[in-house]
Order: sequence, then C-alpha cells, then structure tokens
Amino acid sequence: MDSQTAVASHTAHDSSMAGRLKPDSLGVLGILFFVLSAQAPLTGIAGAVPIAIAIGNGTGAPAAYLAAGVVVLLFSIGFVAMGRHVVDAGAFYTYIGKGLGRSAGSGSAGVALFAYCAIQAAMYGLYGATVSGLVEHYTDVHIAWWIWTLVTMVAVQVLGAAGIEMGAKVLAVFVLAEFSVLIVFALVTLFKGGGPEGLGFGDSFSPRAALQGAPGVALMFAVASMFGFEATAIYGEEAREPRKTVPRATYLSVAVITCFFAFTSWMLVSAHGASAATAEAGKALESGDATTFVFAPIAAQFGAWTGDVLPVLLATSLFAGILAFHNSANRYLFSLGREGLLPHRLTGLNRRHSPWAAGIVQTVISVALVMPFALLGKDPVLTLFSWFSGVAVLGIMLLYFLTSVSVIVFFRRSRADTRPWNTLVAPVLGALGIAGAIWLIIENFTTLIGGDATTSVWLQLTVPAVLVLGLVVARLTRQRPTATL
Repeated sequence: MDSQTAVASHTAHDSSMAGRLKPDSLGVLGILFFVLSAQAPLTGIAGAVPIAIAIGNGTGAPAAYLAAGVVVLLFSIGFVAMGRHVVDAGAFYTYIGKGLGRSAGSGSAGVALFAYCAIQAAMYGLYGATVSGLVEHYTDVHIAWWIWTLVTMVAVQVLGAAGIEMGAKVLAVFVLAEFSVLIVFALVTLFKGGGPEGLGFGDSFSPRAALQGAPGVALMFAVASMFGFEATAIYGEEAREPRKTVPRATYLSVAVITCFFAFTSWMLVSAHGASAATAEAGKALESGDATTFVFAPIAAQFGAWTGDVLPVLLATSLFAGILAFHNSANRYLFSLGREGLLPHRLTGLNRRHSPWAAGIVQTVISVALVMPFALLGKDPVLTLFSWFSGVAVLGIMLLYFLTSVSVIVFFRRSRADTRPWNTLVAPVLGALGIAGAIWLIIENFTTLIGGDATTSVWLQLTVPAVLVLGLVVARLTRQRPTATL
C-alpha cells in the first residue's frame, strides 16, 4: 500500500511539473550571477570604457555610468512591480502583452529573442578571436576563430542542458574571477590615493566633467553596458519565492552593475591621470587594441604576470556571457512554445527540467548567425561583434520602453497596485530616460557599430522588421488555443 502511495505521489508530482521549468532552483545570488555573467564585466570595462572616454565625454565617463544606472533603476521599479503579478520565463513579452495586448506582446517576443541571440552571436565572434589569439600566442599554432566558436557552442549546449544549478555554479567561478581582479585593482588605487594626479573626483563626477565633449556618446555606451540585468525576471519560474527573490535580485543587480562600472572607470581615469586619460584612451583605440587602456595600469599595479592572466579572464568573461544569454534565449523559446506562438515541441524538458529542445534550437540559431561571417571571411570583431552588439542594444532598449508603457497601462487599468511612485511616476520617468537613450543610440549608431552609414541603416531596420514579423506571427496564431497573456 505504501509503495502504491509513493508511486501515486511521484506521478502526481510529475504531472504538476509537466510543461514547467524546475522551481526552487535559484536564490538571489544564483540569479545575480546569471545577470552579472550577461554583463561580461571585464569585456564591458576593457571594451566600452576606453571608447566612452576617447570619443565621449573624456574623464566624465564615470558620471555617464551613474546616469545610466539612475535611468535603469527608474525602469526597474515598474519592472519589479509588474513582476509581482506576472511570473513567467517570457518576461518582457509577457509583461508587454499584459498591458498593451497580445499582438504587442508577440511582436516584442520576436525582438527579445532576436536581441538575446544577436548579443550571444556577437560575443561568440569576440570570444573566437580572443581564444584563437591566445592559443597562437602560447603555442604558435593558428586555429581559425570559428572552429573555437563551434566547439564552445557544443560546450554551452551541454552546460545549458545540465540544469540551471550547474550553470549558476560555472558562472559563479568565472564572474568572481574577473570581478576580483578589477575590484582589487580599483580598491588598491583608491586606498593609495589615486594615480599621479590624485583621485580626481571632480574630474569625473562634477557637472562640468559630465557634460564635456560628447556626453551622449558616453551615455550610450554606459546604457549598453547595463544590457542583461532584466534577465532576473526570466528566471522567476525557477526562483525560490519569486515574488521576493526576483525584486531583490533585480535591485541588487542594478546597484552592483552601476557601482562597479562607475567606480572602476573612475579608478582607471585616476590611474592614468585626468590630464592624460583621454589621450591614452585615444592611443589605445588607434593601436587596434582598446584593452591596453585597462590592462596597462593593472599590470603597473600588480606586475607583468597580469598580462598573461587578463586575456584569459577576458575569454572566460565572454564564455560566461555566452552561457548566460543561451539560458535566457532558450527560456524565451520555451515560453513561446508554451504560449502556442512557436511549435509546442520547444517545451520539451529533460530529467533536470531544463528546456533541452529550446536549447538545441537556440544553438542552431547561433550557428546560423555566426557561420556566414566565417564563410565570407569577415573579421569577427569588426563585423560580427560590432554589428550584432549594436543591434541587440537597440532592440533591448525598445523593449525597455514598451515595458515601461505597459506597466503604466496595466496598473491604471487593473488597479492591482495603487502605489503612484511604483506604478506611474517611476515608470514615466524611466520611459522618458529610455526614450532619450534610444534617440542617442540611433543618432550615434554608426559609431556604436564601428561601420559605415549604409550598414548602420540596414542594421537598425532589422529591429522594426523583427517586431512586425512577431505581429504577423501573432495574427496567424490568434485562432489557436493558447494560454492567456
């Protein structure tokens, strides 16, 4: 009798879990590591900060990171308020659908999936080039960048299918390693009183410094560095007590990312000296290796050995980001399959309740995005990385804006939450800030992708094209029995 009861209980549990991701798998720190991995901190610092300083507002770049953090924080207030009423792996498109209707939600689903796959493909390009260079440097053996990329796609697929807990553990190791080096450097510089000209707080954070040069360009790169924090909501279905865990993880992510980028960029400016930092960043860009602006002062602080360690950490930083975006994208595919917008087969789960079918499709999409650049012999950094990262940032900012508008509409209509600051004031301010950021991105898109004007226009058009495609898919599937958004 006991065995029959156990079997019945196990069967009931399996039935309740059908079509659901594994619950109670992630806490606040687990979600935080996924978000920070998506940021690829070392990649963001070594890649974006020198550009923001050289062609943006110079030594005032750290202030741009603070301003971007304020905009994202205002957005996240409404984002979190909506998250208390909606827990779904679809996050963006579910939120937008709740306020602006199923069609708008479906269109945004296409943009979200496109943005996550595009940024992952971009990171594959930079990752492949970085690993290829490292191997050739240490072994004198040249292996094409795309071969390393394909091998890594297999590893990412395996880790993604191994379960969310395994992915969190792998990412924790990589994130802690890159964070540790940068934070220790920044703290040592701070406690030593800064570089040759002192800390130079006013040179980075005064209104004069913040508004000098081209502050819009610096703000654009700062906003781009925030990409990925919204993934906190994607893991809501797998979180422990999601209505508490997701808000905490979201606010913690925004605070950590903002403070990290603002503080580290300030210490880099200080290490070079405020009077020389802009020129040094320009020299690094002209040399073709912007990372020297970051790696040189770290080596001066800790020794030449960091010259061997930092490029390796750059590769692991990219790997962590790739794995994080793989997990985000396959959960979008899973959720779209569950909603009936994509084939139901995408809802297939393995024994670890990981979306293995969606993961395979996501990997196939990555191959389809990356391999044309390899076959055409394109530079993986100047084209694949630059183009797709720009498109992804534009797409995700559009989703931020639509989500803010949806939050306002949803709470005005449902009255599920009547707090004015959380459901009206902050979302309105966030939407205005994000609209300004979108304008800056479009205005400076050619700079962002490092390409020509024609390429810039075509790449920008892909975002509304994907949005329209999503709307068409929604119309074609409207007659199918699906879950209500």
